[in-house]
Amino acid sequence: MKTDIFALLQEKAPEFSKGQRRIAQYILDAYDKAAFMTANRLGKTVGVSESTVVRFAVDLGFDGYPSMQKAMQEMVLNRLTSVQRIEVANDRLKDQDVISTVLHSDIEKLRQTEETVDRAEFASAVNAILKAKRIYILGVRSVAPLANFLGYYLNYMFNNVHVISGMSTGEMFEKIVGVNAEDVVVAFSFPRYSASTTKGARYCRSTGATVIGITDSMQSPLGQCCEHVLIAKSDMLSLVDSLVAPLSVINALIVAIASKREKELSRTFENLERIWDEYNVYEKQVKEDEV
Repeated sequence: MKTDIFALLQEKAPEFSKGQRRIAQYILDAYDKAAFMTANRLGKTVGVSESTVVRFAVDLGFDGYPSMQKAMQEMVLNRLTSVQRIEVANDRLKDQDVISTVLHSDIEKLRQTEETVDRAEFASAVNAILKAKRIYILGVRSVAPLANFLGYYLNYMFNNVHVISGMSTGEMFEKIVGVNAEDVVVAFSFPRYSASTTKGARYCRSTGATVIGITDSMQSPLGQCCEHVLIAKSDMLSLVDSLVAPLSVINALIVAIASKREKELSRTFENLERIWDEYNVYEKQVKEDEV
């Protein structure tokens, strides 16, 4: 369960020393910046030592500053406006190399995802998709490319795949009104969580459909209304939602499903290769001795 830092600060306020009160006040006033500061930098900002910041985290009940920082980051991700995201990103980057910073952040999210994703839930999601009469994929706004990517490959394997992205809430419900217990719905949602995706997933669950959520936490709005949840860590990089880890989970899902439908898929691609060649869909490779 996520820790509500604001509630914790209010509860512990009477016990704070003078220095701790300064830390708490800064977090309350500038949580969007504090969540991404090191202990040393937070201490310098409010005029206390790094060790005071670390002790403050422990006194709040965390096992150290990194745990408190993680709790703050999880809390603020869905609260930040686009303007705040830009300000926080610029503050985090400063004079650092942008490429290295972004790549290292993505690598860390991949590592966290590999450790977090539940293998039993993953296997259940694969089996549910294989047995489904129809497959609906919900993903709007910044996660629409994830929905389209999954839909692109599942269309090679199944005949009844429906990708629902880039639509208003009303249009989305018009597309999913016929969902029933024989269907599977795969939904994507990451901070800032789309309200329409959560509403759509909740409706599909109410019809008896199997709903698979790919999101960053079991406690996310989508995570709380799905039968199966695949956790994929995301990050906030300026205006950009880092979706490298979610895409990697999708890749794993596609590979696992393809391995279960190897014979059917081989026949499909044998026909496709012939068609692609006949209609020059792809550029033909020229041998060196033909150049």
